[in-house]
Amino acid sequence: MSLVFTRVIASAALLAGLFAALLAGPGGLTTAASAQDRRQNEPGQFDFYVLVLSWSPSFCAESAERNPSRSGQDPQCGPRPYSFVVHGLWPQYERGFPEFCQVPAPRLNRNTVAAMLDLMPAPNLIYHEWDRHGTCAGASPGAYFETIRKARAVVKIPPEFLDLQSTATVSPDEVEEAFVKANPGLPRDGISISCGSRRLDEVRVCMTRDLAFRACEDISRRSCKRDKLAMPPVRGG
Repeated sequence: MSLVFTRVIASAALLAGLFAALLAGPGGLTTAASAQDRRQNEPGQFDFYVLVLSWSPSFCAESAERNPSRSGQDPQCGPRPYSFVVHGLWPQYERGFPEFCQVPAPRLNRNTVAAMLDLMPAPNLIYHEWDRHGTCAGASPGAYFETIRKARAVVKIPPEFLDLQSTATVSPDEVEEAFVKANPGLPRDGISISCGSRRLDEVRVCMTRDLAFRACEDISRRSCKRDKLAMPPVRGG
C-alpha cells in the first residue's frame, strides 16, 4: 500500500470520527451522554426532581421595574401577601433536563388549575409549568400536580423567612444554611440559590423521584455567587 493511499485512509477515518462527534453533540463521545440522548424528552424518563421555590416579593419587585404600567396586575402581586411560592417541579437528568415532552401538551381543566392556586398563585404559571416540565413526568395532570403538593409539603421554610416584615440582606450561603437547618436530611450539595441582579430569586431543592432529599452537585455548583442579596419584605410588611 502506498504512503499516499495510507494517508488518504487515515484522513477519511479522522473526518468520519469528527463527524460522528458533531452529531452526538457536546460530550457525545461518552457513554453517559449517549444514553441521555437516547431518552431525551421521553415522558417519564428522568433521574430526579428539582422543587423550585420562588421568593414572590422579588418576582413582583422585578416585574414592576420591567413594566411599571402593569404593576400589581399579576395575581401573584396583588394585595394578598406571598412569601415563597412554588415555581415548579422539574424532572432532571443527572446532566441536563427534558422539556416540552408532549407537543401539544394535554390540556389542563379549570378544576386542576384552581386547585393549585394556593401554591402557584398565577394560572399562566401553572399552564407554563405543565407544558414545559409536567409533560416530562410521565403522569397525568392530576398526578403531576399532586406530586408538586407532596414535594412542597416535604420542604420546611425556615422560620425567619415566613413573615419577613422589612427588607433583609442575606448571602446565598446563609439562605442555604437556613434551609439545611430547617430540613434534616437535606445535604448542602442538594440545594441551589438563584439570584437576579441584586435580589434573591429562587431556592432549588433536589429530590428523588420518591421525594426524598438528595445531592445534585451539578445544580448545586451553579448556585448564586454574589456576596449579598436583598430579600424584599412580604407584601403588607
